[in-house]
Amino acid sequence: QPRWSSCLSTPPRMRKDVRILLVGEPNVGKTSLIMSLVSEEFPEVVPYRAEEITIPADVTPERVPTHIVDYSEAEQTDEQLFQEISKANVICIVYSVNNKKSIEKVTSHWIPLITENTDKDSRVPLILVGNKSDLVEHSSMETILPIMNQNSEIETCVECSAKNLKNISELFYYAQKAVLHPTGPLYCPEKKDMKPLCVKALTRIFKVSDLNNDGILNDNELNFFQRTCFNTPLEPQALEDVKNVVRKNLNDGVCDNGLTLKGFLFLHTLFIQRGRHETTWTVLRRFGYDDDLELNQDYLFPPLKIPPDCTTELNHNAYLFLQSVFDKHDKDRDCALSPDELKDLFDVFPYMPWGPDVNNTVCTNDQGWITYQGYLSQWTLTTYLDVQRCLEYLGYLGYSIIAEQESQASGITVTRDKRIDLQKKQTQRNVFRCNVFGDTGSGKSGFLQAFLGRNLMRQKTIREEHRSYYAISTTYVYGQEKYLLLHEVFPDFDYLSDADVACDIVCLVYDISNPYSFEYCAKVFKQYFMDSKTPCMMIAAKSDLPEIKQMYGFSPLEFCRRHKMPPPQSFTCNTAAAPSRDIYTKLTTMAMYPHVSQADLKNSTFWLRMSVGATVFAVLGFAMYRVLLKPR
Repeated sequence: QPRWSSCLSTPPRMRKDVRILLVGEPNVGKTSLIMSLVSEEFPEVVPYRAEEITIPADVTPERVPTHIVDYSEAEQTDEQLFQEISKANVICIVYSVNNKKSIEKVTSHWIPLITENTDKDSRVPLILVGNKSDLVEHSSMETILPIMNQNSEIETCVECSAKNLKNISELFYYAQKAVLHPTGPLYCPEKKDMKPLCVKALTRIFKVSDLNNDGILNDNELNFFQRTCFNTPLEPQALEDVKNVVRKNLNDGVCDNGLTLKGFLFLHTLFIQRGRHETTWTVLRRFGYDDDLELNQDYLFPPLKIPPDCTTELNHNAYLFLQSVFDKHDKDRDCALSPDELKDLFDVFPYMPWGPDVNNTVCTNDQGWITYQGYLSQWTLTTYLDVQRCLEYLGYLGYSIIAEQESQASGITVTRDKRIDLQKKQTQRNVFRCNVFGDTGSGKSGFLQAFLGRNLMRQKTIREEHRSYYAISTTYVYGQEKYLLLHEVFPDFDYLSDADVACDIVCLVYDISNPYSFEYCAKVFKQYFMDSKTPCMMIAAKSDLPEIKQMYGFSPLEFCRRHKMPPPQSFTCNTAAAPSRDIYTKLTTMAMYPHVSQADLKNSTFWLRMSVGATVFAVLGFAMYRVLLKPR
């Protein structure tokens, strides 16, 4: 049998220890089996019951501490037996091959008793142990096989002899293996096929490993997979042997000299049928699966410490990985993901993570498909707003495996405390949040959508249920590409917490054609931002309409002057072409340099000084990033 791996390593996230319980009729040799294993010789004096023994990890084949527990009807009550059954990870039912009554008791007493005292949802594997094989010439297998076929929880049957030490170490190895690499979750003996959850998990693993998304694993992909799971590449001949086994058994298992999904699943079925299910478990555990074939919570949510006043961004490695995922699924090379391409990309997720609102949060093409820029923007938004969700999503895509990183957390940059940025008067942040305030009907939604290049006519096609209260895209501030995240704040709030108002810049939007619109902006500013260090910008929206005097004590211009804000910025999205993006560049600039006064922002010397610094940054950092990321 060609081996998928020549070196099976201990799978990650394996169980910490194994508890083996031996039960059976009196005098079948349970205690002798344990004592023969420990002393490597048959005991002359056998007590009623052996004390619980622990075999250290370094002397077990699977490198896991193993506890072996004996049972004696003479020394223990039924209640004690039931407690031991509930604690056991695997139960060995011992019978004597020369005692028919002890064999009959396996089905009439022991299997029903164990079933009654174990949780139905967490099936405990059973091993049938035929002891005293030295006393008979024949095998008990003819009697035992029908019992195995009728009880799927029985992993295997071992015939052994405590007296001449035959198969003693094998017995406990199989017991360990039944816990660490159980057949039950993987395979259905009645159907002679893998179970649906196992097929689903292996299908995801195949798709993650199919780096060019052509539906087959070529030699490079197979070798990467082999190295990832087993820490060793396959020799070219071994690779051919594996493919030849598939070719002989399956018409469409190999295509263009690569392994198809059908071939991949067939190989794992073969491993399981031949008792090599540890190979399949090694693969499953490497890709994050637990014993129930669900993705492990430790895998999906690795620890990530985020101190107060710090934000989360994707780093260079994560962007490169996400670019490769985009390239893999953008089959028509149009730099946008069609609905089918997006569905294919998220096929490795247990659910569709992006709803229709995402198309109104990021840039799309004329067909409404998410562009490359929009795709990266949405990932940036998720990382900023909900980093735990981002870690989960990267986990589904196999980031730590494909990017060869310890976990998804290595793809995240936690920025330094904003107060330090203010003290040092510079920031390394790449994502800036702008909270947009304004009364109902003031034009906030239009302001968000205009950032994505949509004029009023195009905005009218957006359905209310697909509306988004976020918009994110890139702006350039003196050669540096930065993300600006706009968040529309509901106008009907009673009170805003510190978390609600936390942002890098505030946008106050009023409708110049509505005389009562400005009053709301003035109230919000005075209540929440007058004494804060957060820069604010007043937006005079709907500037294509006739301006009407605002019913407030000061004009908007005078109000801004009194509170040392820039003058109100005229804005309209009622344009023939895409609305102007100048205002968004100004907002990002103010967010990047909150310590700079308005006078300085207008000063050419300041901009010359900043542009020199930005150029140095761009040459050393950003330009390199763009080269590696392939500009689109």
